[in-house]
Amino acid sequence: MKITVIGGSVAEQEQRAYADYVKSKNPDKIIEELEIYLDGDFVDLKYKYDSVPFERIRRITGYLVGTLDRFNNAKREEVQDRVKHG
Repeated sequence: MKITVIGGSVAEQEQRAYADYVKSKNPDKIIEELEIYLDGDFVDLKYKYDSVPFERIRRITGYLVGTLDRFNNAKREEVQDRVKHG
């Protein structure tokens, strides 16, 4: 995780504490970047999540599929013959 401090300086231990706080509030997300904004006695935290890879799943001819590589020739032709609605 990249940590940036804006508006002053913060000890490394305090930066880790802020990072741990953000992680505790978002346990199921991966934090890519953390910006710590200092304004006198106030601290604002801005963070950016890492992108999560996913596979697109579609319902085609009655099946939930991600890719057509496991379809036989007949099912592939059904997919080609489908009428796509806009």
